[in-house]
Amino acid sequence: MNRALRRMSIACLAMFVLLMISVNYLQVFRVNSLASEPSNIRVFDEQFKIWRGDIIAAGDVNGPTNGPEQIIAESRLTKGGIYQRQYPDGQVYAPVTGYDSIYSLSGIELAENSFLNGSSPKLSVYNLKGLFTGKPKQGASVYLTISPRAQNAAYAALAAFGKPAAAVAINPSTGAILALASYPTFNPNEYATLNGVRLDKIDKAYRDDPGQPLLNRAINATFPPGSSFKIVTSSTAFSTHAVANPNSTIPAPQFYHLPGSTAVLTNDDDELCGDGNPPIIYAFTLSCNTAFAELGVKLGASALKNQADLFGFNNPNLTIPLPVSQSNYPLLTDPAFTALSAIGQKDDTVTPLQEAMLAATIANHGKLMRPYLVQQVRAPDQSVVETTLPTVLGQVVSPQVAREVATMMESVTHNPAGTAFATAGPDVTSINIAGKTGTAQNGPNNDGLDDAVFTCFAQADSAHPQIAVGVIVNHGGYGAAAAAPIALKIIQAYLGRQ
Repeated sequence: MNRALRRMSIACLAMFVLLMISVNYLQVFRVNSLASEPSNIRVFDEQFKIWRGDIIAAGDVNGPTNGPEQIIAESRLTKGGIYQRQYPDGQVYAPVTGYDSIYSLSGIELAENSFLNGSSPKLSVYNLKGLFTGKPKQGASVYLTISPRAQNAAYAALAAFGKPAAAVAINPSTGAILALASYPTFNPNEYATLNGVRLDKIDKAYRDDPGQPLLNRAINATFPPGSSFKIVTSSTAFSTHAVANPNSTIPAPQFYHLPGSTAVLTNDDDELCGDGNPPIIYAFTLSCNTAFAELGVKLGASALKNQADLFGFNNPNLTIPLPVSQSNYPLLTDPAFTALSAIGQKDDTVTPLQEAMLAATIANHGKLMRPYLVQQVRAPDQSVVETTLPTVLGQVVSPQVAREVATMMESVTHNPAGTAFATAGPDVTSINIAGKTGTAQNGPNNDGLDDAVFTCFAQADSAHPQIAVGVIVNHGGYGAAAAAPIALKIIQAYLGRQ
C-alpha cells in the first residue's frame, strides 16, 4: 500500500471511530436531554399520543366532609387519534391545575408533569409491564387535597364580589390545602387548543389583560396584611412575656406620636381605645392601632421579625408543590417604622396563603404544618406510587400562647364590639369562628379603598379545628365587610352548613 492510500485509510478509520463515539454519546449520554428538546419533533408529536393522567380534587383524607371526588383535568381522544386536555370547571380550578398547552405548562400540570405524562422513574415498573402486555403508555393520576365544596364556594364568593382577590383554606392539623382560588382567572381549556396560531392569540389576550387573569393571587401576589399582623405582634408579646396574658393592660393613646418622627398615628376615625390603658384583648377586639404600634416598639424589630419568620415569613423556598412567592417582614432599625410594621403596614407583605397559615398555626396549638396540594399519585392500574405525609414546619408558639391568641381572635367575632361581629354573619357564633380583620393601606388607587383582609379558623371550641382560611380583596375596603363574608361562605361549604 503506498503512502497516499495509507493516509486515506487512516483518515477514514478515524472518521468512522469518531462517528461511532458520537452516535453512542447521543444514544447513551444525551438521550434524556435530546428527548426534552423543544425542537425534537418526534417527541413533540409523541406527547399527544399518550393518555395523560387525570388531576382529581379528592379532598383531604383527614377532613370531615370531603364529598365526592371531582376530575378537574383529563385527556380525551380526538378524531385525529391524539389526546387533548380538557378542564371541567376550568375557571374555578385554574389556579390549581394551571394549563397544559402544546408549548408550555403551568400549575400542577407543570409541577407533576413527569407523573402525569408517565415519564417519572417511579412509574418504570408499570411501564415495563406495558411492554409485555402491549398496553400503550399512560400517565399517572394526581389526587389533590382540594375539597370541591370549599373550592367552588371560594370561587363563587370571590367572583360575586367582583374585585381582584384570592382565598386559601387549610386543614390546620395536616397542612392540606382545601381551597386555593384566585379572581379574576382564566379558562385553561383555551390553552388546550392544538392550533399554534390560535394559542398565540389566546395567550397574548390574557397577558395583555389589565386584570392579570394569569396571576395566581393566592400564592404569587403579596399585599399588606394590615391589622391581621397583630396576631404576630400579640404572639411575640406573649412569647417574650412582655405581656402576661390577654387580660393584661397595655397603653393605647388616642394619638400616638411615632418615635423620632413628627408623624402621628391614630385609630380608625380617631376613635378612643377604652380608657387609654385597656386589656390587650380589648385592644385586639377593636383593632386599636395605637396600642399595637406602641407595643411593637417596646418588643423591638428583631423580636417581631423572629416571630414572623417562625410563622412562615421571609421564606423564599416554600412550595406546595407550586412555587409560593415570599411573604416579607424586613428587619427594621427605625422605631417609627417598627411601630407601623407591628400593625401590618410599612413594608409588610403577605400572600393569602400566608394569611391562612397564621390562623392555621394558632388553631393547631402553635404548630405550623407545611401546606401541600398533592395527596397521592396513582399509576393507571390504581396502585399507589406516592403519598404525601403531613410535615411539621415548626412550633411557632407554645400551646398556651396559641390558646391566648385564639381567645382574642374569638373576641373579634363573638364580642359585639369586635370588628367582625356584625359583618361575617350569624353562623360566626354557631360554627364558632375565631378571626382577625385587616384593612391595609396600599398606596394611591383609583377608588380610594384599602385592601380587605381576614384570617380565621373554625371550630374554635374544638380540640382540632378543621379549617383555617385567609382572604385578601384588593381595594375591597374594610376587611370585615369584604373579606370576612367570603371566608364564612368557604367554611360553611366545607362543614356542610350550606
